[in-house]
Amino acid sequence: MAAVSNALIVGAGTSGLALAILLAREGVRVDVAELRSDADTLGSGITVQGNALRVLRDLGVWEEVAKAGFAFDSLGMRAPDGTLLAEIPDVRTGGPDLPATVGMNRPELAAILTGAARSAGARIRHGLTVRDLSEHSDGVEARLSDGTAQRYDVVVGADGIRSTVRRMIGIDVRPEPNGMGIWRIHTRRPESVERTDLVYGGPCFIAGYCPTGPDTMYAYLVERVRAHTDLTERERADHMSALSEGYGGVWDEIRADIAASDRVNYTWFESLLVEAPWNRGRVVLVGDAVHACPPTLAQGAAQGLEDALVLAELLLTAQTVDQALFDAFTTRRLERVRTVVEASVTLARWQLDGVRDADVPGMMRKVSALVSELP
Repeated sequence: MAAVSNALIVGAGTSGLALAILLAREGVRVDVAELRSDADTLGSGITVQGNALRVLRDLGVWEEVAKAGFAFDSLGMRAPDGTLLAEIPDVRTGGPDLPATVGMNRPELAAILTGAARSAGARIRHGLTVRDLSEHSDGVEARLSDGTAQRYDVVVGADGIRSTVRRMIGIDVRPEPNGMGIWRIHTRRPESVERTDLVYGGPCFIAGYCPTGPDTMYAYLVERVRAHTDLTERERADHMSALSEGYGGVWDEIRADIAASDRVNYTWFESLLVEAPWNRGRVVLVGDAVHACPPTLAQGAAQGLEDALVLAELLLTAQTVDQALFDAFTTRRLERVRTVVEASVTLARWQLDGVRDADVPGMMRKVSALVSELP
């Protein structure tokens, strides 16, 4: 019999919901506390790499993901004027029976995982977070923001890059900006867009887009970081539209949608990596709460999903919840994650510094080979 009969997961993002599915379907009573409201799913689009698809298949949601998203197996490189320079076959890091990449709308992925978690028996409560954690020999007393308290065999902080749980357990590691900011818009998919195409050059470090469904895609422009927090929605759209003037081809169509949009999103690239151990007592961190990286390799969600898979395996097979269990989790994950985080940060730094002889293909091959292996 597994040592864990109940668990609290703080955060209903990708890694938290994946862990909820894996534990609940094996009979663990799972509570998920999510601060945001049920309708408040942030983000426009997400690029899901093959190793993430492998975990989604294990979760039993691959068919839904495939139906909702847009699969492709190559990467296009274009000049700023839209001319195709190269079409590069992408690595199927999840295995030959899965596509290399699926682009999809982030809220749709969240809805699929939420439905699967609830079907497995997990209780997901929105508008709720943890206020206090007290460690005991046989569990963790969690006091929630609604005033209720309960004891759990394990508490998992899956509450993102600015994790409240991480702060509560005394891990003082904070995200670091990487010097880049990204503008995103969710928009129509022109028929000619059938994969991610990237431009390195022009007024931005990166101009790219990714199809997310039969009729949708998201587009993004990456520039040197600026303070844009005080801009109105109209000013954000105007700024992104002005940046896009340096790009042709499909960007001529995207630009028209930017001008008409009130949903342009702007965020900074940030990174974070917590050294071992990833727990304090029976409280453990997963996903962006313990490692986060700029999206230069599109591995953020994938690494969080792998965390959930490995932690669930260990919790469901352990006879006792002790430090050896959490050490095994950190040992299996830390160096793999470190490689991904450091490579993602390095790719961003090469662009910021204008490094001309950087071995970008070599770096990407190294990471693809690593994540093709089972976690």
